[in-house]
Amino acid sequence: MPVWTGRRVLVTGAGGFIGSHVTERLVGAGAPVRALLRYTSNASRGWLEGSTAGDSVEAFFGDVCDRDVLARAMRGVDVVFHLAALIGIPYSYEAPASYVRTNIEGTLAVLQAAAAAGVRRVVHTSTSEVYGTPHGVPIPEDHPLQPQSPYAASKAAADLIAAAFHKSFGLEVATIRPFNTYGPRQSLRAVIPTIISQALSGPAIKLGHVAPTRDFTFVSDTVDAFIAMGTAEKVDGLVVNVGSGKEISIGALAELIQSITRTSWPVVSEDVRARPPASEVDRLCADASRARTLLGWAPQHVLRDGLARTVEWIVEHRDRYRTADYRV
Repeated sequence: MPVWTGRRVLVTGAGGFIGSHVTERLVGAGAPVRALLRYTSNASRGWLEGSTAGDSVEAFFGDVCDRDVLARAMRGVDVVFHLAALIGIPYSYEAPASYVRTNIEGTLAVLQAAAAAGVRRVVHTSTSEVYGTPHGVPIPEDHPLQPQSPYAASKAAADLIAAAFHKSFGLEVATIRPFNTYGPRQSLRAVIPTIISQALSGPAIKLGHVAPTRDFTFVSDTVDAFIAMGTAEKVDGLVVNVGSGKEISIGALAELIQSITRTSWPVVSEDVRARPPASEVDRLCADASRARTLLGWAPQHVLRDGLARTVEWIVEHRDRYRTADYRV
């Protein structure tokens, strides 16, 4: 990817699951990368610790709403990949104001700083949760936004602000809308690491609702789409879905993972692990034809192979995973 050689990039949320993978890929492509990392008392770089990106990135510690740190981080930057966000649907019911601050006000701060710094393009990260339970599948980008949780609402609002900055100020903003990304480094907040962790330890796999379906994409495939969005033509002002176009129920997913781990624990559906009332989205399945047309993108991993790689990674990093009362 010679196009990235010497092109200065800022990744917000660079220490997170997808953000760390995007950062690694950019470093490997020769881009000078700056990472905006949430400040902690031990100055942790999150998943960048021990990654192949290593000390190659220039770290800026702070808060995504901090306009001063954003101004410093964006000086001379060509492309911003904005991934910093609060995620997790159950917690958004407990602390909705924090989601408004980070996801909405943080996105506003990023866009304003990018416009002031003359950034060439901002790749803004959305989520398939903004569609809510769809009218039908596969879901195209022009499907109405109907968020069913404070988290989804905060992301939908951020998407609209990003679109408004493109139309109002001429800032080149392209919005990528990944469906359910999975793979190494994902936390137990998500359903796949939760199932894998329980399958490896037993004596049961405890889930919430098992009938809803999801469209899963392996993280390196999602990263392919992010990188393509950074330089693609004709994407400014657009939303681009990223997904496999295939759906699988949570119950069937648990069976598939058990076939990979060679386990046969009972799958138990428990209300204590269910999402908050009215937040459950029944089906998510992407129409990713725009990604194919504009990015030349298509997933390279079938679900079983990606799950096998994820199982292998979790087995090697069991110290980072434990079974707990996570609601998925």
